[in-house]
Amino acid sequence: MIQTRRDGAVAVVTIDRHPTRNALDAEVCTALREAVEAAGALAESEDPVRAIVLTGAGTAFCAGADLSGGVYNTEFYDAHAAMLRTIESVPVPVVAAVNGPAVGAGVQLALAADLRVVAPGAVFAVPVVKVGLALDNWTIKRLANVVGGGHARTVLMTARPVGAEEAARIGLANEIGDLEAAMELAAEVAGFAPLTLQHIKTVINDDDARLLPRDEHTALQQRAWQSEDMAEARAARVEKRPPVFRGR
Repeated sequence: MIQTRRDGAVAVVTIDRHPTRNALDAEVCTALREAVEAAGALAESEDPVRAIVLTGAGTAFCAGADLSGGVYNTEFYDAHAAMLRTIESVPVPVVAAVNGPAVGAGVQLALAADLRVVAPGAVFAVPVVKVGLALDNWTIKRLANVVGGGHARTVLMTARPVGAEEAARIGLANEIGDLEAAMELAAEVAGFAPLTLQHIKTVINDDDARLLPRDEHTALQQRAWQSEDMAEARAARVEKRPPVFRGR
């Protein structure tokens, strides 16, 4: 499910769930969080980890939340949030090697990383407007902080897939390349001063994305999650038809 290996000062953490294209459920989120925590705990050991690479096995980075795995409950929500916070706060740089499609929760996973190396055939997509879901404030604000408000609106409001070249143009990809390129970048960064890197990471991540949402934001998010539209989207998926949204 989660594979971890060392390559010098770089720890490589791989989501290995071929049947689900590396989709996330509560168990996977917990295992991924634990793997990142374990790697980060070695930052000051005699054989230190100086950078972490996150990637997916096979042809997908992460196909999003595993819709067959109970992702509509609070157990998934809490495990997923804890995983993202750990990646964001672990004391070494994290490089996401986006080797294939990153959808929904896969985009959130990539956004939690410090740097993103995106394979030429990879795409990002956040199709929440198509399924009636509402993202948390962190995801919307972190995306806006990474790519700018205008590009974030396009990504979220149109749900159009963003390919590697477009991702690089708007700042979602730091480099275009495969896992080897991501490993080279991680090894380069791992050779720099670790305390300086930790300071840079901490300051950059101290943005408004982690501010508590306003009451109106929470109310709107809960309204979407509890709406007839979301139920309609789930029914449409089962019945293999387009959903008909009514705004209630």
